[in-house]
Parts: sequence; C-alpha cells; structure tokens
Amino acid sequence: MSRNLVPLSLAASLVAGVAVADGPRVAVDIAPVHSLVARVMLGVGTPALIVTPGASPHEYSLRPSEATALQDADVVFWVGADLTPWLDDAVETLASQATVVELLETDGTVVLEMREGALFEAHAHDDHDHSDDHEADKKHDDHAADHDHDDHAHSDRDPHAWLSPDNGAVWLNTIAATLSAADPENAGAYFANAAAGRAELEDLKSEINGVLQPMRGGSFIVFHDAYQYFEVAFDFPASGAISLSDAVDPSPARIAEIQSRVADRNVTCVLSEPQFSAGIVAAVMDGSSANAGVLDPLGSDLEQGVSLYPSLLKNLANSLADCL
Repeated sequence: MSRNLVPLSLAASLVAGVAVADGPRVAVDIAPVHSLVARVMLGVGTPALIVTPGASPHEYSLRPSEATALQDADVVFWVGADLTPWLDDAVETLASQATVVELLETDGTVVLEMREGALFEAHAHDDHDHSDDHEADKKHDDHAADHDHDDHAHSDRDPHAWLSPDNGAVWLNTIAATLSAADPENAGAYFANAAAGRAELEDLKSEINGVLQPMRGGSFIVFHDAYQYFEVAFDFPASGAISLSDAVDPSPARIAEIQSRVADRNVTCVLSEPQFSAGIVAAVMDGSSANAGVLDPLGSDLEQGVSLYPSLLKNLANSLADCL
C-alpha cells in the first residue's frame, strides 16, 4: 500500500540544501525503520515510533500516545501487514488522511519467501522450486506451522526485510521521495540525507563483511527465522531455526530435529533472542559443546534514532562472529 507517493525521478530535479521549515508529522512502525526515517529527516524533524522497543511487532496493543501519533500523522511508514497485521486496521482508521507507505510494496525492495522447515538446505539449493520440501516441512510440525501462518496471514513473504542493508538503501530513497512530496520546501534536505545514509550503508556493508569473513563456513542455529535477509546480503547462511515464529514455542519434535542437527553437522553456535526462554535454547544445546549467543533483529536495547539501524546490523555481525 503506497498512497500519494512521488516518483523517485523527482530527486534529479531537486538541489540539496538547508531545511527551511518544520517537517511533516511522521509515524513509523518499528525501531529499525524509524531509524531510517530519522536519518532522512535529520535537521528537519523527528518521527514518532509506534511499536515500543522490546515488544513483538506481530502482536501489539496500541497505547493512547501511539494511537494519537497515528491520528496526527501526515505520513506513515510501515513494513506492512506481513509483519504487523494488527496495524492495518489502525492505519486505515486513525491515519485515513495521511500518506501511507507500506515498504514491502515499494519498487526495488527485495522480498524473500518465508522458510517453513527447521533446516534450510532445500531453500539454499533452489529458491524457486521447493514445493515438495515445503509439503514435507508442513507435515513435520503442523502445530507450529499453523500458528506461524496465522501470524503471517497476509502472505508467505518473509517480512524481516529491513535486515538487508540493500533494502535499507532502497527505503532511504522511498522515504526521501515521500517526504519531499509532502514537504517540498525541505526536499533538498531529505534527498541529501538519504544520499549520505546510502553511502554510510555501503561503508557498513564492507565493515560487516570484514567481521564475518574469518568465520565463513561456520555453522549456526538461530532461535526464530528472522535473519534470512541478513544471511543473503552477506552470504552467511544459518543451518536452521529452533522456532518458525516468535509467537509460538517450538514443538518437542522440532527441538529434537534441531538437536540432531547440532550433533550431526558440527553446529558450533546456537543463538537466542532477548525475549525468549533460555530453557528452550538449553534444551537444544543439551549434550552439545556449541557456544550460545544472542541476536536481536529489532535493536531493542539500542537508543532510538539515526544510529540504531547501522548499530543493529553491526551488532548482528559481531554477535555471530563472537559466538562462532
């Protein structure tokens, strides 16, 4: 969903300059996207964050202040109903007069399919012809899969697209174009900020590749399958996920399957997330000498604002390297 979106070609006709007026009121769904919007709005204004850091974006109840931020917004940026299905109705109801941009739907965004099985090789070998593997995976863990499809009822797309810095760079352009249409007086500042942000992401990609390079070939398991975009961006694939979703605990059968993978494939690292039970990870690692680490796809413990997005990606790389 993208309403009133100015073409990106408008950028070529705008000259970067100093912001001369207050910017529009902007609301953003999650902290990483909020950081990208804050980068584009630097020197012009500050966006409002809807989902409290540390909370699951899949299931969330708006607080009065967050509902007010949506209601007052001139522009709303959100990943989309794949990630926050509950926000769809809230945006339609509370922000009916705003320009609304669903980032997964924007031109240039690379969108990957959800991976349904505990183990990922089938997807790595063939991204486009794995219906048989999906069917087998569904039979393996019907209970968890049913819950996961409920959580991502919008489609079978993986919504964690912000973990690709290439998507982040595309979104910087989209954000700048959208804000420029809403606020032409500050268009030069928006596009200058977006260009600087893209350059920073290019440098960040090189830095992260340097961190990960000595660890290539290492085998790791993540808690839930949220990191596919990061894996693809840096050619650093996980061996599997303990849980399909952050909204349901894994079944005993799935834990047993992951335990076998840890034992059979010399998995050296099992990564949890801050909000999940340490007991589940301990069960997976039972009898194993694998290291434990923590990944956070939302940057829950980071300061909100411009620096959160690059810090989030660097933290993922450093946590992986330390664990491996």
